[in-house]
Amino acid sequence: MRHKYLPLLAVAASVCAVATPAIAYVGPGAGLSVVGALIGVVVAVGAALLFIVGWPIRRMLRRRKQLKAREHQADGKASSSTAR
Repeated sequence: MRHKYLPLLAVAASVCAVATPAIAYVGPGAGLSVVGALIGVVVAVGAALLFIVGWPIRRMLRRRKQLKAREHQADGKASSSTAR
């Protein structure tokens, strides 16, 4: 079972060893397109991660703000009812 992929590895290694380099030119337009697409993917993944991490933090801050507002209202009602 351990040598299951050995023939496949041997074929892949021989194909890589025999392959000749391609004589091709990649122009600046194609290169910039690839770089732009890569930057777009990195920014999209980063934004998704920030959103996933930021959502619970925003929710916690909103709840804390609501609790403080409720406590302030309760304190205001209690002090106004005792002042009368």
